[in-house]
Amino acid sequence: MSLQDIDWSAPWLAPYRAVGQAVAAQAHQGIAAALNAAASAPVQFVPQSALPPGEAYEHFIFHTRQCPSRDNLHDFFNGLCWQHFPQTKTRLNQLQAAQIAADGVQPLRGPVRDALTVFDENAAFLIAPPALWEALRAQDWRRLFVTLRPLWAQAQLLLFGHALLEKLVSPRKPITAHVYCAQAAINSVVNLDAIIAGQLSAAHLGSKPFLPLPVLGVPGWCADNAAPGFYADTQIFRPPRA
Repeated sequence: MSLQDIDWSAPWLAPYRAVGQAVAAQAHQGIAAALNAAASAPVQFVPQSALPPGEAYEHFIFHTRQCPSRDNLHDFFNGLCWQHFPQTKTRLNQLQAAQIAADGVQPLRGPVRDALTVFDENAAFLIAPPALWEALRAQDWRRLFVTLRPLWAQAQLLLFGHALLEKLVSPRKPITAHVYCAQAAINSVVNLDAIIAGQLSAAHLGSKPFLPLPVLGVPGWCADNAAPGFYADTQIFRPPRA
């Protein structure tokens, strides 16, 4: 898959569409240069070759304010996330660097760095009425997507994880986001980046504050989910564990 395969009409790409299309149009000069030219970010994007051999990626970003980027979809979406959620990305990098400073680079990341990676790669932010949150927490998929379907007109799911965005270039029913459970209810996209960044801590993320959500179940995100039977697939819409 390549940048040419991105369907910019996909509803989950709406927040990224304007800048993303501008970057994609300039990608012939390299992803790093195209990202730098399209919009500001708290880091400068540099070619992957700028990362010294043996140096941890997050450590390098923290100390140089440079983000090594390869010419691929994964790093393209990572750059877009830096541009759209600069405070959240900066906070994640600070937390990663602090863990590396405390423990070094270990063969196994540990619970905090694992949670940081899950957040960075696969998180999503849900702004929704309480009833939708209750159904999501219960993993009551029929209630969430069928019974309460009209409530989704009052909801918004924003994808943050760049690996999640990359996977959705080729949409498949099993693709699942880790919905971030904020410490306090978030009712608007206004100041969302600052609010999320202000909540993130090693202790909070170490508790794994995520809920699974198969993203193609979101009303309007897949034509097939207009039929209630779409959600009967228990391999995807799994019942909660006993």
